[in-house]
Amino acid sequence: MNEQALKKAVTELITLVLNNASAGGAHENGPIPVELSARHVHLSEKDAIALFGAPLTHARDLSQPGQFLCKERVRLIGPKGVMDNVAVLGPSRGKSQVEISRTDARALGVDAPVRLSGDIAGTPGMVLASQNGIIGLSEGVIVAARHIHMTPQDAARFGVKDGDKVSVRLASERPLVLEDVLVRVSDKFSLAMHIDADEGNSAGWKKGIDGVITARS
Repeated sequence: MNEQALKKAVTELITLVLNNASAGGAHENGPIPVELSARHVHLSEKDAIALFGAPLTHARDLSQPGQFLCKERVRLIGPKGVMDNVAVLGPSRGKSQVEISRTDARALGVDAPVRLSGDIAGTPGMVLASQNGIIGLSEGVIVAARHIHMTPQDAARFGVKDGDKVSVRLASERPLVLEDVLVRVSDKFSLAMHIDADEGNSAGWKKGIDGVITARS
């Protein structure tokens, strides 16, 4: 091989390596803010009015754009127990939904399945009460599947797409790798991973904890 051919071969090899790196060989893994999503309720406007006599009222903003903690609180009433002072998150939705942990589900006496938020078909129901009213949900009680909210730009950085599942290591007091973490991508999101109270307790979660992606599937 003459010198000119050798230079051409080396140039082509370098170009190939760089292209492979930009296509997926140099994706970021973190840090990803990890937030604890404690038990809470999403209400339809109809159910909010039935419980409180008026639409939901804003108390403070949450990390996801447009989402907020409401001033209103509800009581959860299950076959075996009750839970008071449960947070309500706004804005109101098309259908009401209760998100609890496995521990909460056992205490309340409901067999809540692990579901993505909004996927409530065939799930158990529950009674919700306030000082002003009471309603019965025929369905809507779930244990929320752990997930990461990402913008399209975040997804490109991490080398994932909407609907992918990843493993994430929590850099907490008791480091833990969580598998099958669902990736949710929208330009309306802000980067954050959401876990429930059971998962947070097992990892020794504290505010400010980050996670890193250890595997993609």
